[in-house]
Amino acid sequence: MTQIDITRISSKGQIVIPLELRKDFNEGDKLIVIRNKDQIILKKADNFDKNIEEDLEFARRTEEAWKRYEKGEFKTMEFDDFLEEIEKW
Repeated sequence: MTQIDITRISSKGQIVIPLELRKDFNEGDKLIVIRNKDQIILKKADNFDKNIEEDLEFARRTEEAWKRYEKGEFKTMEFDDFLEEIEKW
């Protein structure tokens, strides 16, 4: 299931990954950082070659959705309907 949360960048460029999103990560895990225009993708280094095309497609679709949101082109829906829609991505 896709999880979404919000965090901030500190003055030192540090980012805290919210607890629920890092539950399968361990201290010392190496991460690949991929920048795709306005997006940053974090992926475990030992899983880097797995599904990278899928990750980039998800990033592209997320960017498109964000642009539509900024233009006011969005709709309101119930939480369960939202999760069902996300699963289609």
